[in-house]
Amino acid sequence: MEQVKGAFPRLKLIWADAGYSGKLVDWVNSVCGWMLEIVKRSDDVKGFQVLPRRWVVERTFGWLGRYRRLSKDYEGLTESSQAFIYAAMVHIMVKRLGRIKSSTK
Repeated sequence: MEQVKGAFPRLKLIWADAGYSGKLVDWVNSVCGWMLEIVKRSDDVKGFQVLPRRWVVERTFGWLGRYRRLSKDYEGLTESSQAFIYAAMVHIMVKRLGRIKSSTK
């Protein structure tokens, strides 16, 4: 997180899994100036439970998994994986924008 600190000036809030709770919350706030909010699951609920904001991440992983190159870890470099993720998200957004434009005619 320290490496991307200056790259996202508008970033204020990060959601994280309960596995990231502890000292990391204070560290992110003091070093990076961001608020790290832990999304916790209720202890009294058994089985699957939809957690707030967690579905956004899971949904996005589902979208990316539809792209053959991203369905498995084929890339040798993380930069290549990152480039394919950007390309997939651009493709998703262009398809959505095309749908909106064509429906307004």
